[in-house]
Amino acid sequence: MHRVVITGYGAISPLGHSANETWKGIVEGQSGLGPITLFDAGDGFDVKHAAEIKNFDPESIFDHKEVRRLDRFQWLGHAAAIEAIQHSGLEITEANNSRIGVAVASGGGGLNSMDEQFATLHANGPKTISPFGITKIMSNGAAGSISIAFGLRGSTFSVASACASGADALGMSMVLIRAGRVDAMVAGGAEAPVTGLTLGAFDRIRAASHRTHDTPSPFSADRDGLIVGEGSGVLILESLEHAKKRGATIYAELAGYGSSADAYHITAPTEDGSGSARAIRQALDDAKVTAEDIQYVNAHGTGTKLNDDAETKAVKIAFGPQAYKVPISSTKSMTGHMMGATGALEAIFCTQAINDGIAPPTINYTQGDEICDLDYVPNEARNIAITVAMSNSFGFGGHNAVLIFKAFRD
Repeated sequence: MHRVVITGYGAISPLGHSANETWKGIVEGQSGLGPITLFDAGDGFDVKHAAEIKNFDPESIFDHKEVRRLDRFQWLGHAAAIEAIQHSGLEITEANNSRIGVAVASGGGGLNSMDEQFATLHANGPKTISPFGITKIMSNGAAGSISIAFGLRGSTFSVASACASGADALGMSMVLIRAGRVDAMVAGGAEAPVTGLTLGAFDRIRAASHRTHDTPSPFSADRDGLIVGEGSGVLILESLEHAKKRGATIYAELAGYGSSADAYHITAPTEDGSGSARAIRQALDDAKVTAEDIQYVNAHGTGTKLNDDAETKAVKIAFGPQAYKVPISSTKSMTGHMMGATGALEAIFCTQAINDGIAPPTINYTQGDEICDLDYVPNEARNIAITVAMSNSFGFGGHNAVLIFKAFRD
């Protein structure tokens, strides 16, 4: 079985247009939250804030015609993929392109284009729908267009497991590399869900925060829901042999992947955390580590009462007494919840945490409650040695995905 290593990464987020700019904001505890500008959140909308990407011009990476043919989530996926490939130094040639694949996931696909095309249909009829409507809406649109742009002919697909999508894309890519089906994967997630339909729908199920002055406070007693965010995270995964052969810099090892289903409720996690605890235990076993080996956990940490309670219980089930000793934080307190992209971006954070020896904070944290009583790295980043980190991603539908990262040792 081939070991899988991370040789590059790229990101675009509400905190910056690159992975390092985003990480700088995370370490400094910056908030990516602001008033909604991507649509008119006027009368009728109680949700007024989101975590939007600022000052992004898609024509910085595409020509004008190509911008029109792609949805916003595809723009973001391409931006992260370009950075990741450049960061890795991976050269794509006719000799190797059939051994390099793409798995850039999205939970919702082209939600902006979906809104636009429905409006066009109802206002002017079906003959006015864009000929690019389908390819802008489909959730595999980022994976497919990245494959085309870079000439990548290996296994190419998109995973749609709601907010676990990005993590599942990385996990399934790891499975392919381990099995020798490909040598490398461009893997991650992209999402642009700041639309009226998305925010209105989350508010209807009482999952959205109504705050107007700061980001959500996951795990804090005063949390009131999630903040929707947008962005993309893409990593270059390679077999160790392939990475060493080309002399690549190795930033971390992707060592474990756990996946489970709650089979309980379409939006709520199992109340006792047992479903996600199974994925955590599976990931630990896959990585051949124990709870005592984990030195940092990047939590799913959405800021909803149901999620944060269930995730805390899951960590307690899987870790036992060690749950009270390990630093856990929710970077969604700064980036917002980027849905299908968030697991991929948080995989990058785990990689950077290992390399820099920093556990990111959970900002705007005030106090715990009787259930959420663990160490959530409140408000300020913490300098600690990290050689093994874990990332949790849980999605509507009962999808659970957990990844384990290790500092690379040959």
